Order: sequence, then C-alpha cells, then structure tokens
Amino acid sequence: MDATVKKLPTRPQAELGRGPAIIRPSREEAEEAVRTLIAYAGDDPDREGLRETPRRVTSAYDEFFGGYRENPEEVLSRTFDEVAGYDDIVMLRDIELHSHCEHHMIPFVGKAHVAYFPTDRVVGISKLARVVEVFARRLQTQETMTAQIAETIDKALKPKGVAVMIEAVHQCMSIRGVKKPHVATITTQFTGIFKEDPAQQARFMMLATDRGRT
Repeated sequence: MDATVKKLPTRPQAELGRGPAIIRPSREEAEEAVRTLIAYAGDDPDREGLRETPRRVTSAYDEFFGGYRENPEEVLSRTFDEVAGYDDIVMLRDIELHSHCEHHMIPFVGKAHVAYFPTDRVVGISKLARVVEVFARRLQTQETMTAQIAETIDKALKPKGVAVMIEAVHQCMSIRGVKKPHVATITTQFTGIFKEDPAQQARFMMLATDRGRT
C-alpha cells in the first residue's frame, strides 16, 4: 500500500485556532486568575485544600484545550491509494467526545458519527477520530464543531461526500439554567453525495442510529 504525505504550510500556533491571533498569558498569570475565581466563589485560595488548585486547574486546561495546539488538516495529511476497488462509505460510529461550551466553559459529552465516501484515496480510520478530538478540545458550540469536522475532512480528502452527526448532553443545560438533565442535542452536517442524494443521507442516519445496530 502506497502512502502519500501532503506537504502543508506550517502556521503559527495562534492560527491553528479560530479568530485572530492572541497573546497567551504566562502560566503564572493563569494560576493567579484561578486564585481570583476561587476568591470570587467565596473561598480562601490560601487554605490547605485549595493551595495547589490553581496549578492543577492550569494543568487540566492544557489537556482540555490541547486542540488549539494541533492542526486538524495535518492529521489527515497521510493518505493511501490502494483500496482494492472499494467503492462505498467509510464510517466510524460512536466516537466518544468531551468538549467545553464556549458560553459557560462547562463540559458537554457525547458521541460523533463520521462517514466519508472516498474517491481514489482513503485515510487511516484512527485519523478521523483524531480530527474529532482536535476540535472537541477547544471551546466550542456543538453546531460549529459539527461543521468544522465535516469541512476539514472534505477539504483534506476531497471525497464524494462527508456526513457528520454529533449527539451530546450539555451540562450548561443539565446543572444550571433550566436544569434539564439527559437532554441530548443532535447536530448534522452533510456535503457532496450525502447532501445531494437522500438515499445516501438516509443510509448514514440509519447506520448512525439504533435502527442500524441490529
């Protein structure tokens, strides 16, 4: 199997995220901000149980939002042209994701279902899951993340079509505001054959939902 690695231009870290370039605060400044939030919540950041919390929170942020340091197009840069005549969809179902709502910075948790209809090239299936992970580890809205995943796969692989469905439970709705737990939000995005052919779109939806699991 022959692999092709596309040469992509390197970009400053800030350009891997969304919006204009920003100046990242130092770790010390980030930890001080956490201390301020602890005090705002009504507790003493210097008491024993909270003394190390700013350091722990900052380390957790490095993990939660690691997607800003990755380029999702580079994840899909290595493709393979040996498909042995395969001419059908490639789908990953039930990709677990954990992200943070950009409005309240509270987690939302769910699953993504991703499919593409290749032309003459395919990508390692783990790379599709990795693209989901890159976008999930940023401050997000579910709608934007769904569109970003589909657009990135479509741009990088140039397939006949891409289909993405995300279903997630948002804690900003479960533990605050209307306080309605276990309510799932479902978003979809289709390109190419999945957008133009109702039969292909219906097939994807069947495979992504319980009807396709028997």
